[in-house]
Amino acid sequence: MFAVHRMCLATLLLCTQAGVQAGDIYRWVDDQGRAHWSDSVPEKYRDSATRVDTRQYELTPDQQREAAERSARERAHTPALPEPPAAAAPSGAAPQAPAPPVVKRPVEQVTESTDCATWWRLYRESQECFGPFHTLGGGLKPEAFDHCNEIPSPELKCGPYRE
Repeated sequence: MFAVHRMCLATLLLCTQAGVQAGDIYRWVDDQGRAHWSDSVPEKYRDSATRVDTRQYELTPDQQREAAERSARERAHTPALPEPPAAAAPSGAAPQAPAPPVVKRPVEQVTESTDCATWWRLYRESQECFGPFHTLGGGLKPEAFDHCNEIPSPELKCGPYRE
């Protein structure tokens, strides 16, 4: 699904760029050996800069038409996203049934009598539940606790996990 969206976006970008005329692009290497590409070159590097031919990346009218047709076909075969729920029902409308309660995973909790094998299973289920809610910085999104029960690691009581 993600690939279809990415393909549609790429096609759309290519189609919208068709009418845009790109200016000259130059390439130069700075004192640290890093290559740069830009439409303006610092005075210091003007003698060593080379113009890059960007016309090789422009689409022909036939390619633009084919891309537009392909995009339309893909859009027709892509399922529509679900509509977001309405904020409030208008007065006089029939009341909607309440949303079903969210069942947190894992359903079971650890107690004093929980054996080590069960505790490790519950701990792994808890970690799997929290997995999609991790942020890039390593934290957890707050809504994770609406969906997942936090099970403490059994390692202190049961020792390291063994298969």
